[in-house]
Amino acid sequence: MTEYKIALVGFGGVNRGFAQLVADRNAEWKESLGFTIKIVGVTDLFLGSIVAKNGLDAKQLVALPVEKGAFAQLPGGNAEAFNETVIKHSGADMIAEATFTNPVDGEPATTFCRWALESGIHVVTTNKGPIALHGAELKDLARRNGAAFEYEGSVMSGTPVIRLARQAMAGAEVQGFEGILNGTSNYVLTRMKDGLTFNDAVAQAQQLGYAEADPTADVEGFDVRLKVVILANELLNARLSVSDVACSGISSISPEDIAQASANGASWKLIGSANREVDGSVRASVEARLLPNSHPLAGISGATNAVSFNTALLGAVTVSGPGAGRIETAFALLSDIIAIHTTHGK
Repeated sequence: MTEYKIALVGFGGVNRGFAQLVADRNAEWKESLGFTIKIVGVTDLFLGSIVAKNGLDAKQLVALPVEKGAFAQLPGGNAEAFNETVIKHSGADMIAEATFTNPVDGEPATTFCRWALESGIHVVTTNKGPIALHGAELKDLARRNGAAFEYEGSVMSGTPVIRLARQAMAGAEVQGFEGILNGTSNYVLTRMKDGLTFNDAVAQAQQLGYAEADPTADVEGFDVRLKVVILANELLNARLSVSDVACSGISSISPEDIAQASANGASWKLIGSANREVDGSVRASVEARLLPNSHPLAGISGATNAVSFNTALLGAVTVSGPGAGRIETAFALLSDIIAIHTTHGK
């Protein structure tokens, strides 16, 4: 039976959710998945850090209060975040990187991933920044050091779109995709269809935890743009950078636009898409589109995400599921670990 020693980098909702899964299901995984998880270190810029090579109590970690320097409350813990020490010297086989997304340069998450991969330590991450901005470099670094680099949760949280298209649809010839890849913007458009103004819908999304205090990245399409880059590069072998993707959001859509669309049997959706052109190039965009209600993405409501793949052999294949959520995104980390166990298992 395999035991993976894992260090958690960032201890916000996602990695705290993962620790909850470990606490609740580790014994079950031994039988159903053929491995167990031992958490040997945690580091967080706000909470501090802790290393315990013999393993940390996952339940105790989950119960830790969200207070500055809180890890100092645990035996061996420290109020400072010794990120490099936890990543390189905790004895971890892999790290679960789930810090905040920096859409400008991907830091500090990219450096955290580099430290691990340079040391031959596997990386699973839900962070869009390192993949969209430095994906090719990090994948090459992983190959050169015999480490795995998995990032299923970077696009649609726990809904496995990358692995689905890359593995289950291998040979179907994915030629492009279009998707609702941001739950906040889709929730806002759904509530506007119910009669709310844009500002009121955003405020409600913030109250429910879907939107950040500054919702710009969600409603102006910047979050979706990162995801489009990831999917296009991964599935279409494109070499897109963020600047290659034309981007506009939903803030200019008025209640009158929503009402007119409904009267005409259509719905406004923020769509991220990429398609291979006849000359082999890949064109990608993020924009609000008016979709007829017969379109497979038109009926996706609330914070749900969905993507429709255009394939040569199967036609359109559409998958929908949660695009956010603490446990849902934590599941993506688990699915990445399962993939690593399959390919690199002890």
